[in-house]
Amino acid sequence: MRKEGLWQGALLALLAAVLFGASTPLVQRLGRDIGAFGTAACLYAGAALLGLALRQPVEKEARLRRADLPRLLAMAGFGAVLGPVALAWGLQRTSGASASLMLTLEALFTALLAWVLYRESLGRRAGAAMALLLAGGALLVFDQGLQGRAQVAGLLAVLLATVAWGVDNSLSRALAQRDPAQVVWCKAALGATASAALAWARHEPWPAPGVALGLLAVGATGYGLSLRFYLLAQRAFGAARTASVFAFAPFIGALWAWAWGERAVGGLAVPGGLLMGLGVVLHLTERHAHWHVHEALEHEHAHRHDDGHHAHAHEPMPQGSHSHWHQHAPTAHRHAHAPDLHHTHRHEGER
Repeated sequence: MRKEGLWQGALLALLAAVLFGASTPLVQRLGRDIGAFGTAACLYAGAALLGLALRQPVEKEARLRRADLPRLLAMAGFGAVLGPVALAWGLQRTSGASASLMLTLEALFTALLAWVLYRESLGRRAGAAMALLLAGGALLVFDQGLQGRAQVAGLLAVLLATVAWGVDNSLSRALAQRDPAQVVWCKAALGATASAALAWARHEPWPAPGVALGLLAVGATGYGLSLRFYLLAQRAFGAARTASVFAFAPFIGALWAWAWGERAVGGLAVPGGLLMGLGVVLHLTERHAHWHVHEALEHEHAHRHDDGHHAHAHEPMPQGSHSHWHQHAPTAHRHAHAPDLHHTHRHEGER
């Protein structure tokens, strides 16, 4: 794949993974004595503030449209309410390392939904990478079970969070061409409002000022900035591959938990981590090139004129990335590509 499609997408997905992975043990520590809904409200309030600060001008990134509201509401419900609430509840009942490692399964649900909904191809190499990542995660979770530190109820709650975020990731794929900061802001604001209302209705204890500020900071980086990088990775890399590389986040979270004094990691952690690392390497060395057809298309998103897919004229010609409504004429060519916004075609053997 060309540099823009592979290395940029992989780097953005890895940055998202590092930020989110580090947030899990932090959320466990900060949210220990407060309700799950209050924790979620603080996290996504921080994400909303960051999204508001990073919004781009209309000539740089495409705006959200009124037609996007139902999708945003669904994203907020799954990704900014159900997901973080289930995770916060589970973190109060299991170790941070166990919860971090269970989050590996988010990649599986995202990849399957991307294959079904967006026709993203999962060839042998991508399938092998997914299998290695999931096998590594399974070894790490099994390691926790052998030590007797993993509580079933807490892990099942974290599993529910992975399902919710898998649905959220698939829903967000259709908004990858919009301004990612605006998507973060709208989704996080909706989620924070709903979670705060539920916390108030359930009479949950509100966090002390210091804890609230800590959760706001974790939300801004581990949820807001991480989601921004995740959306940009989806734009360049596709939903399935972004989720697969992002599956390294649980291992990062487990390492952070270990560094902060939690010793709930045993001998299977090393081979599990190696399998996950090998899965990421398979994605970084993937090359996908064949003759393919682009149908006529009209849409709006940030783009450049040196990527081989945007040949329309301007007067004067803008430099660098810019956004506006534009047309694509039908064309057919061969080149290395990722399953990005312009490459959702079917492949041989697919229906």
